[in-house]
Amino acid sequence: MSSVDSSGRLADQLADLTRRLHRAQRRRLEPLGVTPAQARLLRTLERCGSPPRMADLAALMDVVPRAITSLVDALEQHGAVRRAPDATSRRVTRIEITEEGTGLLRQLREARRSAVRELLAPLSGAEQEELSALLSALEPGTANAPTSSGR
Repeated sequence: MSSVDSSGRLADQLADLTRRLHRAQRRRLEPLGVTPAQARLLRTLERCGSPPRMADLAALMDVVPRAITSLVDALEQHGAVRRAPDATSRRVTRIEITEEGTGLLRQLREARRSAVRELLAPLSGAEQEELSALLSALEPGTANAPTSSGR
């Protein structure tokens, strides 16, 4: 198979794997009452050193600000986040994770791990480690590209 054919096949395989992972995660998030986008917002909030502004969240997630407003509204109704006034500017609102949100994040992480376990079940532990190493090599800023194993 030529590298052009191989690249096209690989692109199709990666797209299919991504769709299957999203479906598996969605099935596990549904009982928690959280959408994948809301879960992503919670994970983004968790990575922030301090409560961000809505505009900061939009930039971090690479979405339009009105999308963040909808996500925050839904998560606020869920009790997972709260809007808090900024200590230095009355015009600024910060988004904080609540205790309920922290608990929900634990459940979301387990749902995600469960979806990945399901998807990767056909692979041995060694194959899963190899896949992880190959995918890590493709992360932005990674200097080491995967080497060919001659397969």
